[in-house]
Amino acid sequence: MKGLFDFSEVATYFFRKKDPKRKTNFNLRSMHFINKLSMLMFLVALFILIFRHVL
Repeated sequence: MKGLFDFSEVATYFFRKKDPKRKTNFNLRSMHFINKLSMLMFLVALFILIFRHVL
């Protein structure tokens, strides 16, 4: 059960440093942007659902 609510990987995904050795291109940057956006939208929606349930 503890593994289901471990958000440390989500937090580190948003704040990790860029690797200068890794080659980057438009597809990779857009994929990471879409991943970050979808995780952020999910967390906001989760927060709204919890907030509405409490009130």
